[in-house]
Amino acid sequence: MNPDLRLAYNQAFSAERYAAYTSTLNTAVKYPADFRLAETPLFLTAHLTNELIAAATEIAEAIQTPEFKRHSDRAIPAGLAVPNEDRHTTFFQADFAICTDANGNFMPQLIELQGFPSLFAFQAVMDKAMRQCLPVPPDGLTVYFNGLDADSYAALFRNTLLGTSAPENVILLEIEPEQQKTRIDFACTEQMTGVGTVGLEHLIKRGKKLFYKKNGKEIPVERIYNRVIFDELSRKNFTAPFHLTDEIDAVWVGHPNWFFKLSKHSLPLIKSKYAPPCFYLSDLATYPDDLENYVLKPLFSFAGAGVEVEVTTPMLDGIGNSEHYILQRKVDYAPLVETPSGYAKAEVRMMFVWDDAQGGANSKPLLVNNLVRMSKGKMMGVAFNREQTWVGASIAYHPFAHHP
Repeated sequence: MNPDLRLAYNQAFSAERYAAYTSTLNTAVKYPADFRLAETPLFLTAHLTNELIAAATEIAEAIQTPEFKRHSDRAIPAGLAVPNEDRHTTFFQADFAICTDANGNFMPQLIELQGFPSLFAFQAVMDKAMRQCLPVPPDGLTVYFNGLDADSYAALFRNTLLGTSAPENVILLEIEPEQQKTRIDFACTEQMTGVGTVGLEHLIKRGKKLFYKKNGKEIPVERIYNRVIFDELSRKNFTAPFHLTDEIDAVWVGHPNWFFKLSKHSLPLIKSKYAPPCFYLSDLATYPDDLENYVLKPLFSFAGAGVEVEVTTPMLDGIGNSEHYILQRKVDYAPLVETPSGYAKAEVRMMFVWDDAQGGANSKPLLVNNLVRMSKGKMMGVAFNREQTWVGASIAYHPFAHHP
C-alpha cells in the first residue's frame, strides 16, 4: 500500500471520526448497514492499481471467449434456466486476494467471479461518507475507473437500470428485501436511480405481464434489476406468485442465468498468473497430496456459505454430489494494512458494468468501481470478523493518474 498515506491517515484517525462516519452512512438512507464498516479505506499504489486493472481486464477478456461461453452453458442446474437470456451479463465482478509474489511485490490473486450485481450504489455513498468524515486526502485519489467520477458513475448506473423506461416501471427484485443484509444498497439504489424495491412475494402476474402495487395502484413492470439468488429461494422453500423461470414480458437487468454462468463454476477455466489452480472435485481421480493447501467451495452458495478451509480426505469422500464443488488452492493473503491492532489483509472486488445501450453492439465490460473486504481472521467475509476492529466493508482509493 501507499506507506505515506497510511501513516498520515492512521495519525489523523480518531474514534470520534469513525463514529461520525458510521453514523453518516447508517443514516444516509432508510436502512443502516447490517455489516461491519472498516475504519479505513485502502490506499493503493500506482503499481498495485495497475496490477489490479491488468488482472481484472485479463479475466474480463477470458469470459468473452467462445470456449468459455460454451462451457458456461453447462453451469445452470436442471430446472433453473430462465428464459430470454441476453448475450452477456450486465454486471460482472472479480474478487482478488492481495498477496505477494516471489519478489515481495503485492499481487492480486483471483478468488471469486460473480455475474450478479454487487453493491454498486452503496459503494458510491460510502466514498462520499469517507471523504466527509475520515482523513482521506481531498485531492488526487479516486475509487472509480475509466475516467468516471461520482456524477458520471451515477448516470451510468442509472441509465443501465432504466434503459428507456420510467423509474416506476423498473424494480429492484429481492426476496423479503427488508430482511436482507444488503438492504442498505437497495435504499441507496432508489436514492441514486429512482428504482424502488419490490419483494418477489408482492409481485402480481397476469399472463406474461408483471405488476406491483404502489399507493393502491397497479404499476406495470418493464425492467427487473434482479437481486434474487436461487440458493436462497431453495433454502427458504419460498413460494411466490411469480417464478423466475416463467416466461415474462419484462427485461432482466442482470439476467438470473449469469449468476450460475459466471460464478465459482467458472474458476477452473481461468488460466492466468492472477488465478490460483482450481479444479472441479468431480474431475479429480485422486486428490492433491497437500490438501491442507486447498479450500473446498460449493459452486452455488453466496457470502461464504459452505466454504471449508480445513480440507481432509474423509470430508471429500463424504461428498455425494461432487460435481457441485471445487477445490481451489489457497493463497497467502499479505499483511497489507497497518492498524493499531496489527496488520489486516484485504480482498478487492473489481466491478464492471456491461451495457450495450450505452456501449454499442460491440461493447465490452467497463471497469467502474471497487469494493474491499478487510479481515484478520481465516475467512474474508464481513460476517466472519465481528469481534475484530479495522476490518469489514471498505473501498480502495487509487491515484487519478493511474486509472485507464
